Formats: sequence, C-alpha cells, structure tokens
Amino acid sequence: MTVMRMDNVGIVVEDIDAAIEFFTELGLDLEGRATVEGDWADGVTGLRDMCVEIAMMRTPDGHSRLELSRFLAPPVVADHRSAPVNALGYLRVMFTVEDIDDTLVRLRKRGAKLVGEVAQYETMYRLCYIRGPEGILIGLAQQLGQQTSRENPIGRNR
Repeated sequence: MTVMRMDNVGIVVEDIDAAIEFFTELGLDLEGRATVEGDWADGVTGLRDMCVEIAMMRTPDGHSRLELSRFLAPPVVADHRSAPVNALGYLRVMFTVEDIDDTLVRLRKRGAKLVGEVAQYETMYRLCYIRGPEGILIGLAQQLGQQTSRENPIGRNR
C-alpha cells in the first residue's frame, strides 16, 4: 500500500476571513494560519515568486483537514467557482452533518445557497449541494438510521 491517508483538500479563495467564518459555522476548527513563500514553496507549486496566506481547518473528529488559500502572488489566473456539478476537475468537498436542516439554516445566514434540493438516498442519507463562500460547491450529507461504518453505499451488493 502506498497511500497512508488523505491529508487535506485545498480551496483557493479571495476572502480568507469570510471562508474561515463559514467553515467554522459548519463546525470545523481553525488549526492554524500562516503565510507561505520562498524557494521551497515555488518548487512545490511550480509558481515563481509565490506568496500565499493559508488557513488549515480541521474536522471535529480530527481526521480531515481543509486548507484555505488566498494567493497574494502571483495573481489568480482562473475562476471555477460557478462551474456546474458536471464540470471537469474539482467538484466539491462533502461533509457529514448531524442535522442537515439545522446546518442549512445556520449556513444560509453566512450566504449559503441551496443548489437543488435536499434529497434522500434510499434509507441511508439525506444529501444536498450548496454554494458556500465565493460560490464554492459543498456537499452536505446526513446519515439516517444506525449506519456506523464509512462503507461506500454505492458499491454494496443489491
């Protein structure tokens, strides 16, 4: 086996403070914040003279992280925030929440907009997509019943 874990998902934003507030409202904790630059950062990203402000957000269980980045240099060159769910590339990050209805009420106060509707997948999940800060596509899932594993329900035998 080569992969030990998934470390984080990165999202580039313009307003890092608003993004931190949004994801804090969702239930993530700000783990740290820093400015990253220098030869090593240029080498990793392939961007010359890169300078980026990052904020690392951690899920309550401590297993997952979301890295928010605001590029100070070089300028942002593309904007995929309003891409539909069938666009190529990054689609969305999904979070399991305790109560999807309560979460939607709280996040709407921070500007979240429901993409379609809250739908139910069999007897296992209630799911929806929302547009969060700056139009970022975010999935919300509420487990139903007594499912205790993270088994993929799509791949199970029917």
